[in-house]
Amino acid sequence: MDWWEQIDGQGRFARVEALEKGWSRDRKFIVDLKDGQRWLLRLSPADQWERKKKEYAAMERLPQDCAALLPRPKGFGRCDAGIYTLLSFVPGQDAEPALRGLTPAQQYGLGLRAGLALRQLHALPAFADAKPWEARFNAKMDAKIRAYRDCPIRFRGGERLVEYIQDHRTLLRGRPQGFQHGDYHCGNMTVTQDLRLGVVDFNRMDSGDPWEEFNRIVWCAAASPAFAAGRVDGYFDGPVPEAFFPLLLLYIASNQLSSVVWAIPFGEGEVQTMLRQAEQLNAAYEGFTRTVPLWYEQGRRLAGCEGGTGN
Repeated sequence: MDWWEQIDGQGRFARVEALEKGWSRDRKFIVDLKDGQRWLLRLSPADQWERKKKEYAAMERLPQDCAALLPRPKGFGRCDAGIYTLLSFVPGQDAEPALRGLTPAQQYGLGLRAGLALRQLHALPAFADAKPWEARFNAKMDAKIRAYRDCPIRFRGGERLVEYIQDHRTLLRGRPQGFQHGDYHCGNMTVTQDLRLGVVDFNRMDSGDPWEEFNRIVWCAAASPAFAAGRVDGYFDGPVPEAFFPLLLLYIASNQLSSVVWAIPFGEGEVQTMLRQAEQLNAAYEGFTRTVPLWYEQGRRLAGCEGGTGN
């Protein structure tokens, strides 16, 4: 039997098209149904059964009333090609290019929705098997520092990031844990013509400190400072807590340290992308002499918000 015929409901499929996008090991297909619906089909390696089953169960718990469009589970199982997951297709243009065609006020407004949607996702509980956060993240930072120092490619400000991490580990004490999307940034978002926001690619979902989910906001800031600033303001819906920005820098520093190491297997182009990101990070924090990034203040000004910060 062909693996295609082993998918429950495949008789409803009218058209299937491969989708070449993303960094995961999954193969992805756009599926048009005979009744006009559009779904996404993901094929994962067979050895990922327990992980994918856990992911699918979590997808079933995503909030129904959310500030962003989310993929909805439609089917899950095994076939000869691996593990299949069927999800509703989230419409819209990729957010990064879409943002460039909008006014700063519109970008900020979409950022507000992205922040609110993230807060709604974080209201879900952490997975039952989540390890204690402080010990877990300290071990992760230790590994990233070792990887950075073993890497033959260095970037300006790297040692300052290591120093910041070593001096601010105490910020992890007492941090709560909740559900995490795992890769929350504009590269995993869509924007429709009527300016609705979509969030996709939940395959890296995890548990952890909700504020760690901002560690990839540097991608949003590079695309649109107004959108990134809106993400922060929309998440808190009021004054930004004093503890947020120092902890944000800790999480960004940790993520940046291992970025070049991660990029090397993907080629010189990705290495250069991460080196440029390191330069942007150094500039945003003025050589790491400040904890509130310049893009936050700039984004709020561009969007017409009063004052430079949300405090």
